[in-house]
Amino acid sequence: MDETLKIAFVYDVIYPWVKGGVEKRIYELAKRLARKHEVHVYGYKHWNGKNKLKRNDIVYHGTIKPERIYSSGRRAITPPLLHSIELVSLLKREHFDVIDCQAAPYFPCYASKVSDSTLVITWHEFWGDYWSNYLGKAGLVGKVLERGLFSLTDNHLAASLKTKKDLHNAGLRKDIIVIPNGVDFRRIQEIEPSSHQSDIIFVGRLIKEKNASLLLKALALIKEEIPDVKAVVIGDGPERQHLESLSFRLGLQKNVEFLGLLKRHKDVVAFMKASKVFAFPSLREGFGIVVVEANASGLPVVTVDYDMNASKELIIEGKNGFIARVDKRDFAEKILIALENRRRMKSVSRNIASKYDWDEIARELEKYYRWIL
Repeated sequence: MDETLKIAFVYDVIYPWVKGGVEKRIYELAKRLARKHEVHVYGYKHWNGKNKLKRNDIVYHGTIKPERIYSSGRRAITPPLLHSIELVSLLKREHFDVIDCQAAPYFPCYASKVSDSTLVITWHEFWGDYWSNYLGKAGLVGKVLERGLFSLTDNHLAASLKTKKDLHNAGLRKDIIVIPNGVDFRRIQEIEPSSHQSDIIFVGRLIKEKNASLLLKALALIKEEIPDVKAVVIGDGPERQHLESLSFRLGLQKNVEFLGLLKRHKDVVAFMKASKVFAFPSLREGFGIVVVEANASGLPVVTVDYDMNASKELIIEGKNGFIARVDKRDFAEKILIALENRRRMKSVSRNIASKYDWDEIARELEKYYRWIL
């Protein structure tokens, strides 16, 4: 019988207090690994009371309580730095078989080196030169910190083939294993559709990189073909006010509804199941779990062909979705094609999504941990 492993996942934000893709991956994998192994998660202290708590057989360790995670629409720099300082003292106290640290925001990876545990760095994106676009001259610091992770360990995982290629192109010559993100496929099948029906749905944090404005501009063109077209936008963020104003300027008051952040994941899936096409014009994705969730819900996905958008790798053109140019007319055209063909694409989309079930991905990750040990 295989021996029990002691595993730590290190990041900054923690699910379910913060509901993003990386934190959801950690939660789903930790929950499954905890059935056989001792699993710990280190991150911000989102809760009140003691710094350490146990839920679903996972031991959570909280460091700092940040006043805000985002600043001017970007992740704030100070919280992860303070978080990493706390991590140094916490990780020194315990030995783990494996510490699986998420690459960004970089500081925690350096902090994890104080431990004598085997370090794995999981890459969801590699930014490289994009740091200059993101922060100008100050981006050089991010670029140096990011590249410095190459030498911290021999054990590197990538959440997508695109990220693996980016790392190789940047000069990381060590073995990089791809272990993708996933979905709870069976649970999604059990969720009933919402009574709130729509034609098009978008789900994501409302930040510039998600590019939801392209959807609104495309929707104005789709309205010329389908005057009563209905779209829903699920999510919140610094761009929400701008997007709501844009929808008014485009005359879409009766066509698009902003539902904000939904607390329960099953409600998001229920809204997907009550829609027809998932529109995802994001310009920057390390993977795109929500694309697989949409496919698992039976929706074809329309995304965009952009260099930093790894979610386009999940699309088999004409089978489970379409890839459009970053252009409102082409995006609108692909949505119209998806609407027309959604019935024949429904079962194919589900079949493709079934290959990304979290149970199988957790098994692959466990095999990887045992292999490096």
